[in-house]
Parts: sequence; structure tokens; C-alpha cells
Amino acid sequence: MKNQYIRQEISNCANFMFSKQETSYLKQQFWTSFGQYMAPVPSAEGVKINWINYKTGIKDIHFKMQADNTTATISITMTHADTSKQIELYKRFMQVKILLQDTLQEAWHWNLHVPDENNKVVSNIYTSLTGVNIFKKDDWPAIISFFKVRIIALDVFWNEVKFSFEGL
Repeated sequence: MKNQYIRQEISNCANFMFSKQETSYLKQQFWTSFGQYMAPVPSAEGVKINWINYKTGIKDIHFKMQADNTTATISITMTHADTSKQIELYKRFMQVKILLQDTLQEAWHWNLHVPDENNKVVSNIYTSLTGVNIFKKDDWPAIISFFKVRIIALDVFWNEVKFSFEGL
């Protein structure tokens, strides 16, 4: 009991360094919780969907959700290896920017050709929630709420515009 209390107190500390195994476990636990929370929510088309691994149906366009010890981020990421193709995808998103903002009910940040976590050149459209820590269970409701409304809005948006990205 005492060890469990100490571990809980330590996990509430934002600066505590977890082992790789503990980090992996907590992240897995968060994403499992998020997936269970979102499971009953149907897509814009009314079908069951895997919200965590959202499939856009376009090879080089991904909706990503990431969280760490300081920030939660959701993005539309364009990963085509050919930077000129990334530009085409980015321009296509620019053409539907007003619809995207109206659907999300907020403006997101736009980046053309930035390095990702693996130093691969990508382009992205994203927003972040700062001051949250995926390793603090007390922060999970805020992170889940942040992701939920935005991934659902992205799904609604994508349902409207996906056809215009096919064939690029």
C-alpha cells in the first residue's frame, strides 16, 4: 500500500523520469483509455471507426495525435517523400482552409516542409494544448477532451473534402 501511494505521488510529479518500460506502459494505458472512451462515437458517416489510428484513405495524409510530458498535439501531416507532391497536398489544404477552420472552430498552425521527430521532411497543420502531461493521470481528462472534439471535427471535415485529394 505504501509503495502504491509513493508511486502515485511520483507519477503526479511532472519532472519525474520514468524508465522506458514505465513510459511505454503509461502511454499505452492512456491510448487504451482514449480508445475505449471514443469507441461508442461513430464517424461522420455513422460507422464504427478506430479514432486512434484514423485512416484518411490517402497514403501520404495522416491525422496524428501525440502527447508527452508538456504538450498534446493533433495534426494533419503530409508525408510524401517527394517535396513537390507535399506542396501539392499543402496547396490543396490551403484551398479548403476556410472550411477546415469553420469545422474546427479555431485556426491551426501551418508548416510547409519541416522536420518530423525522425528528421524526415513533412508538412503539417496542427494545434497543441500546453501545460498537460500524459504521465499524470489527473491531466488525462483535459487531453482526452482536447483530442476528442478535434478528431471528430477532422472526421467531419475529411468526410466533406476527401474526394478532392484522391488522385494526387
